[in-house]
Amino acid sequence: MNFITSGRDGKNGNFESHAKVKIWAALFWVAVWETAAFLIGQEILLVSPVSVFLKFLELIVTIGYWKSVFFSLCRIAGGFFFALFAGVFFAWISSFNRLAKELAEPLIAVMKASPVASFIILILIWVPSRNLSFIISFLIVLPVIYTNILYGLENTDKGLLEMAEVFRISYPKRVRYIYLPEIAPYLRAACSVSLGLCWKAGIAAEVIGIPSGSIGEKLYEAKVYLETPDLFAWTVSIILFSICFEKIFLFFLDKVIEME
Repeated sequence: MNFITSGRDGKNGNFESHAKVKIWAALFWVAVWETAAFLIGQEILLVSPVSVFLKFLELIVTIGYWKSVFFSLCRIAGGFFFALFAGVFFAWISSFNRLAKELAEPLIAVMKASPVASFIILILIWVPSRNLSFIISFLIVLPVIYTNILYGLENTDKGLLEMAEVFRISYPKRVRYIYLPEIAPYLRAACSVSLGLCWKAGIAAEVIGIPSGSIGEKLYEAKVYLETPDLFAWTVSIILFSICFEKIFLFFLDKVIEME
């Protein structure tokens, strides 16, 4: 079983400390990018970071930009939250029902192993392109959440559960004081990983399905018309919104975990 773990305090510990991007390192790679763009001298092949920044400023003051962001954000975030609740729910059932776990294993294995492009093309046959990013985000996030939560539940301290049984502690209190603190680190780690994955998969789905008014449509148009500055500016936008969405969600998740 594949799973992602984190520190017992609900945070990713050393991983996050090493994952923080140093400003000097970022500036170094921006300088490399600028130098490469200058040497190539063909904006169609590689646009300079200055041009990308100016194009980004040009885009963010337009209504169309925010409409596209809102369109994609609602569907990708919706797919993530739906998968989060579904993953926790089915993991909970599988933790005490062996039949449910055995039935879910092949389905989860298929979701984890299948190429995203195959999912996108197959789902596009069944649903309108406007809803494609929602479903793809859901399918990408679900196995990550399910696997991690199930692992956390199965590795809950047996001694605490036995004590709760001896003292006849009610089930709601067991959930509140035993299960939630035990699965919190696994939940946070799973969310941290899946938040980035759902944005990547959701935008890829939009590029293939080309729903009107989406970020994916803007990326596709930039590629077709060789608008390299637009392509990079929209890519920067995706990265920024993905990071902001992840930071905001994890911030509130950490506050909830600290209350436990």
